[in-house]
Amino acid sequence: MATSPKDTRGHDARAESGLPRERLVVVGNGMASLRFLERLTEIAPGRYDITCIGAEPTVAYNRVLLSSLLGGEVDEAACAFRGLDWYADHGIRLITGAPATRIDRENGYVRVGETHVLPFDRLVLAVGSLPIRLPKPGMDLPGVITFRDLADVAAIRKAAVQHARAIVIGGGLLGLEAAVGLARLGVETTLLHVMDRLMERQLDHHAAALVKRAMEARGVRVILKADTARLEGDGRVERLVLADGTALPADLVVMSVGVRPSVALAQAAGLAVGRGITVDDRMTTSDPRIFALGECAEHRGQIYGLVEPAYEHAETLARHLAGEPAEYRGTALSTSLKVSGLPVFSAGIVDTPDDAEAIVLSDPGAGLYRKLLVRDGKLIGAVFVGDIAEQGACKGLIRSGDPIENVDDLMFGRPVPEPLAA
Repeated sequence: MATSPKDTRGHDARAESGLPRERLVVVGNGMASLRFLERLTEIAPGRYDITCIGAEPTVAYNRVLLSSLLGGEVDEAACAFRGLDWYADHGIRLITGAPATRIDRENGYVRVGETHVLPFDRLVLAVGSLPIRLPKPGMDLPGVITFRDLADVAAIRKAAVQHARAIVIGGGLLGLEAAVGLARLGVETTLLHVMDRLMERQLDHHAAALVKRAMEARGVRVILKADTARLEGDGRVERLVLADGTALPADLVVMSVGVRPSVALAQAAGLAVGRGITVDDRMTTSDPRIFALGECAEHRGQIYGLVEPAYEHAETLARHLAGEPAEYRGTALSTSLKVSGLPVFSAGIVDTPDDAEAIVLSDPGAGLYRKLLVRDGKLIGAVFVGDIAEQGACKGLIRSGDPIENVDDLMFGRPVPEPLAA
């Protein structure tokens, strides 16, 4: 579906001079793409003739809410960001349900589907990432589903019939969310994770144990150090067999073991590709007319699979294409979320290095845990569970590298000032 462009906002010197506007094509219509379009049309309205291509049949939506959608807490409308009218009002042609299939750099066009061609002067790749399937026998059986987009949610809900037994493979954030969503549907759910703790990249052992307890309180069985050997079934998945020989019955298996950047389109076009599409500090690829942002981009050897870095990419590229000075220097990663209703925050280093001091407050009965990692008077890491009120201060100190003025303020919260006497 496409909207008709109508340029009713702002002005552009190129257009006023009688020259045609540059043709900007954006491949991908996810969260990073939309944030880029929002910022570009805000900073430089009318500067570009914009076309956006999305492989999914819907407008951009909030992937963060997929587990809530799966569990029936929200409906699909609550996941939407912008309606079709927004794209039309901002002069953006939107093409949905149509994947880009080829980039012709020499002639400057993108092929959509098999026949449609879109010429470009500048091209933005916001093509996201692809879910990983474990290379184990039986992974192609019917009933084995990834958890990544709206179509996956629909497929899981269809398979999650009454009395079904579901197994989720993967103890990262998406795996936990999928398991909680299935449990909300009343499905008997088991979560398998190959590591010795959940969310090992974001949480230390103590915090991960609290999250595990919260998952189990929601009815999710959690098995750690669980190495999947194969899936078995006659015509569809019926059981999962672990490396130690344990067989777990399963009517539905949800795969959530990570993602890999989508690089095939860029690679076929001859762009520089590492693990992701290689970009510089202005999100420019090896071709100065082509840019990449979000989960598909690799910056200084780093790939980010989180919303915050993707939004920072979008801000940098929007300002750059608007003619403003802008550089992306990387993102100090942090995680702030609710896992099974339990607030969780982490930033910087989570496991205590030998040259740092760990300051810990723990009350397992109350589900409360706070750990600060300090080196040479500076905060290098923080893990909070249960009460994350000081997350902003911790994130700022880790990013700035400024000395800590008062550790107690971070651990226990800043005191509320006494009211002035009348």
